[in-house]
Amino acid sequence: MSYSSSSTAWNVEDNKAFERALAVYDKDTPERWYNIAKVVGGKTPEQVKSHYQLLLQDIHLIESGQVPFPSYTNPKHPT
Repeated sequence: MSYSSSSTAWNVEDNKAFERALAVYDKDTPERWYNIAKVVGGKTPEQVKSHYQLLLQDIHLIESGQVPFPSYTNPKHPT
């Protein structure tokens, strides 16, 4: 998915903050998405909830075998 606005784009720092916030604010936390958005900064509660839904979709695809494992090669040791 591609976002056109920089306020909705997710960079490495945003994702790290998002992951840390998910560990702190579980599904039973009141105002979970508001709290996570506050930690990430520059995102609305709706944006962080949408980002979470995308994460769940990715996890489902990986766990169901619909995403192939990457093929890594070491240039010093060809496989």
